[in-house]
Amino acid sequence: MAFQDKSLQCSDCGTTFTFSAEEQETFASRGYTNEPKRCPSCRQTKRADRQDGGYNRQRQDMFSATCAQCGKDTEVPFKPTEGRPVYCRDCYNKIRPARGR
Repeated sequence: MAFQDKSLQCSDCGTTFTFSAEEQETFASRGYTNEPKRCPSCRQTKRADRQDGGYNRQRQDMFSATCAQCGKDTEVPFKPTEGRPVYCRDCYNKIRPARGR
């Protein structure tokens, strides 16, 4: 089967990128049936995030809160829900059940 270069649109950044005939041949030889949905740059970023353990939070993902236990200001990686307690790291580590111990 002869492959030809294709133009695809990245699902992450929206740019158009070329899925070359050589890449298509490599994908086919590895048994991949889907075309890539990310451009090479976004694929590289996604790969780096996975190598970091998948936990690559940026500062804007943090929300300010007041610890329900000690009252100090803290930041949490989720939007606090009114009426539900939020704890700073120290207090959370004191009250959470020990995992697998």
